[in-house]
Amino acid sequence: MKLSAFHRVLVYGLLLVAPCTPGFAATNVTAVSDAIVKIYTVSSRPDYHNPWNAGNPVSGTGSGCIIKGRKVLTNAHVVSDGTFIQVRRYGQSQRYNARVESISHEADLALLSVDDPDFFVDASALELGALPAVQQEVSLYGFPMGGDTMCITRGVVSRVEHQVYVHSGLSFLAVQVDAPVNPGNSGGPAIVDGRIAGVAMMVCEKANSIGYIVPSMVIQHFFDDLADGHQDGFPTMGLSLQNMENPDLKRRYQIPPKQDGVLVTKVVRGSSAEGILHEGDVITRLDDQPVAGDGTVELRKDERTSCSLVVQKHQMGEKLKVNYIRKGKAQSGQITLTRRMSDDLLVPLDRYDVTPTYYIFGGLVFCPLTTDLVKAWGENWLKEAPMDLLSAMSPNMKSDKIDEVVVLLTVLAGNLNQGYQDINCVVIRKVNGHDVCSLRELMAMVESSKEPFVSFEDAFGEIIILDRERCLSEQPDILKTYQIASDRSADLLPAAQTAAVKIK
Repeated sequence: MKLSAFHRVLVYGLLLVAPCTPGFAATNVTAVSDAIVKIYTVSSRPDYHNPWNAGNPVSGTGSGCIIKGRKVLTNAHVVSDGTFIQVRRYGQSQRYNARVESISHEADLALLSVDDPDFFVDASALELGALPAVQQEVSLYGFPMGGDTMCITRGVVSRVEHQVYVHSGLSFLAVQVDAPVNPGNSGGPAIVDGRIAGVAMMVCEKANSIGYIVPSMVIQHFFDDLADGHQDGFPTMGLSLQNMENPDLKRRYQIPPKQDGVLVTKVVRGSSAEGILHEGDVITRLDDQPVAGDGTVELRKDERTSCSLVVQKHQMGEKLKVNYIRKGKAQSGQITLTRRMSDDLLVPLDRYDVTPTYYIFGGLVFCPLTTDLVKAWGENWLKEAPMDLLSAMSPNMKSDKIDEVVVLLTVLAGNLNQGYQDINCVVIRKVNGHDVCSLRELMAMVESSKEPFVSFEDAFGEIIILDRERCLSEQPDILKTYQIASDRSADLLPAAQTAAVKIK
């Protein structure tokens, strides 16, 4: 299902009240309700067209629940890019200031802290339950638009399998429910037998009564990750895999007729699997779980999901056992999982709680290509964003030569760069004839050069030439004209200068 078919369960509408259905499992509604929290957020997304500017603040609401340890569990997208967060318990009127203590943008989960102990007086704390079964009854709690009273929606689990999480663009285990979920109930708990079976996350807009929750299994991984006080994220092998359902494909790679597996088509440079698995290997088992030719493993009896589940069950730094066939010979090995899922991507997926990276030289504004940048063209970005940028996003895996795609975003027009002022959104491949693998490398090349001219070459071989000394002398005037405080983002400043900025 395409990502565009989903919407996060956002703040402009929440779960509609469904009539109580006879036969649903009894739950202490009062005890659960005492733990339900409404979340008020003011957030500010960066302006990726003008990366030195902050975006306009936007207010919204979401839901959450109190858990052990005096924390509030919710979705990451409820509080991402938040500048001011408050919480209010069900049945009360007072709001309390809150802050994000831990957040997983990968799994769309967050934990909030509330410093005022009065917020937790006589509050219930919900516990995490098991992964719900298909056809098991669930109750979803949240605060709907159009009123200020908590609503409860009831339904059953329709399926459990991997889905793309809208917030991160990554695929994780998800629980589909047939409760009528509408945009708005972000972070509200899904309750089975008084325990948290998941957290409401997103809805499929092209179908009726299809909503998704982050399941307890993923939430437990998030909690376990935080046990050492540091969040590492979800690991990946760093492979591109192809299903092997075609018998001729299996014969080509010397796979016995009754043996299943998936074909390794690419091993990402620097990935966890580098040096252990090779292109052309066929993975047959992960942690002793057979991998089917369609790329799935058994989740439970008569239920299957992506084989990435086996990897995602692990914490960073753990070892994954892998069985594979190479040139007809069965082999085995161990992969130490040291990289998170986003580390192997050439173009980062949606990012949050970070400011854009940029570098200006001679009025030319450079930045890395990110999904956030192309989405700055609006909801119809797949059609509206420049084709040069869209084409550079695929295939989205780091190559042997490039760590990130560098873009000449725009030109701050002035006498210095006369004739180049209409150039924008082109991919830069070379500086002074040398290949560029990252924005930091481009910056280093420019600033270490002793040549009188600096040349930038795009993906089509067109060249921009600037006088280096003139750029150094006239750029302060350009920055002043366009009211830009710095020629680079804070993450590109020298360490000493960055520390000075933080002290201020």
